[in-house]
Parts: sequence; structure tokens; C-alpha cells
Amino acid sequence: MKTLIYINTKLNLNKKNLGGIESLNLYLKKELTKKKINCVISNKITKNISHKNWDNIISSNDSRIFEKVKSKKKILWLHNKLQIEKAFRKKQLIPIIKNQIYSVFNSRYLLENTSSIYFFKQRLIIPNFLTKEFENVKINYRRKPYFVWSVQREKGLNDLINLWIKKVYPNNKSLKLFIFGININKIQTFKINYKRYNIFFKGRVNKSILIKYYKNSLGMICLGYDETFCLNAIESYACGLPILTFGLTAVSEISTKKNSFRGSNFNHIYKHIVFLSEMNDKSRKKLIDNCVNYSKKYYIKNVIGKWVKLLKVSSNVK
Repeated sequence: MKTLIYINTKLNLNKKNLGGIESLNLYLKKELTKKKINCVISNKITKNISHKNWDNIISSNDSRIFEKVKSKKKILWLHNKLQIEKAFRKKQLIPIIKNQIYSVFNSRYLLENTSSIYFFKQRLIIPNFLTKEFENVKINYRRKPYFVWSVQREKGLNDLINLWIKKVYPNNKSLKLFIFGININKIQTFKINYKRYNIFFKGRVNKSILIKYYKNSLGMICLGYDETFCLNAIESYACGLPILTFGLTAVSEISTKKNSFRGSNFNHIYKHIVFLSEMNDKSRKKLIDNCVNYSKKYYIKNVIGKWVKLLKVSSNVK
């Protein structure tokens, strides 16, 4: 069985510290190969690729390849909202409508928020999975007074920073906020000396550094704006780190009373920060274990079977 995994990116797929979608594609290839499925991954349509008749093509967010390369089964792996405007702009609407495409959504939220105008042959939900760095992380039960933000979108961050400066820091000067994935020039600075309030911008870092902070922190602030899956939250759970969230969008599907603290406003977020900072060792250990145990359902070995079934079975797949 010949399977092409195609990702529309200019990145060198051999480099270290690739982005989330690139990493997922590479890990999917590795695991499918272990299952005796012959896989090729590419970000270019070479002659060797275009001249073959493939059994399966899995394409991340790009349907145009189905017009250029022949395959028995066409699978569009959706990580983001495929809005009508975006499809028109990227010339994807016609390839989707013309081809009998299986669509794989990484959450129920994404499936329900993708227009029915796309006449997919079948709509399936297969969640994103943890990369190997986050499997069986050595857990640290003694935490530092740290909180982290690692979502690479800044919506809600200014409000969080205002909360931290006006309420969190004045009442507990030992707490520290580490912001990953966003540079300081992305937000309204107002010439604030953030370090004075124990706020530290770390920018983009590799996974090993993220894991180090996740393992040592009390909580991750992940509000849940416009998340179609939120792998960041699953990665934090794998390190025993609960999230503080509004529980919006797809985050509602992966946050429970055992691994998260939900609120409907920033005053609730503040109360959760205080609660976590004052939690006793016994309760914290139970919370950490709950997070880790929940994350295991997203180990690739527990997700790969759904991909194997989709690739191998005929059009009556359930």
C-alpha cells in the first residue's frame, strides 16, 4: 500500500524543532511505517510523486494536490477552520467539490464549524497526538511558583497581563509568569518594565525548554480562544500541568474537572491562580497524576489505529 503524506510548507522537513503540524506529519509517517504501510512524506510535487498512482494521499490543509496527483483515496487532514473565504483565496474550493475527499478533523468543534458546502465523501474525527518528547515525561511533583502562557496567539494576553500587574503581583510577589511563543512587540507595551512584575517573555523555544518549564510550573493559562484542538494543553497535561481556561472552542473537549480550572472571566482566572499557588502537596500530586493519566489517551500508539483503519478499509469506514 503506497501512501503519500503531503504537507504544503517551505520548511526543511529534516530540520530540528519543526512546527506542530510538520511534526505531526513526520510522526504519523513513522508510526504508519511501523504498521507496514509504505509511506512517503513530501512538501514538493516532484516527478517521482506526480507520476505514481497512490493508494492514499493524506494532505494537511491543502486540497489542491488532489488535482495534480492520482490516488484511490484522498484524505484532507484539517487542523484549522476551512472557511469559505479562505478556500476561495487559496483556490481550494473547486478541488474539494470535484474530488471524493475524506475529511479528518482533529476535534468535534472543528467538524461542526466547517461549512456543509464542502461535499466531503465522509467526515471523521481523529484527534491530534503527542510527539514522543511528551510521552512518559519524568514528572516533578515539587513545583515552583510559575505560571506559563504558550499559545502562539495573543488574544486575551493583554487582559491577562493587566490582571497580573494589578492583582496577582501585588498580592503575591513570588509568582512568576512566563510567556512563550509571543514576542513583546506583539502586545501593547506602554513602556512597562515587565520584569518588575515578574513577567518574562521567552519567545519561541524548542520543546525541551518548554518541557522544563511545564514540569516546574503550577499551571498553564490557556483561555481557549479560537482553538481547533489545542495541542499545547495536551502537552502541558503530559508534564502534569493543569490549565486555567474559559473552556471555549475545542478546549471544552479536552478540559475536565480533573485536569483544568474553568472560569468565565478573568476574576475567576485570578481565583484559580491563588488556589493553585496555595494547594497542599497531597492535592497537587493527585492533580498532577490526573493530568498525566489523561494525556496518555493522546499518545500516538492510542491514536494510530484510527489512521490505519481509514487507510486500509473501503468507503464504508465508520
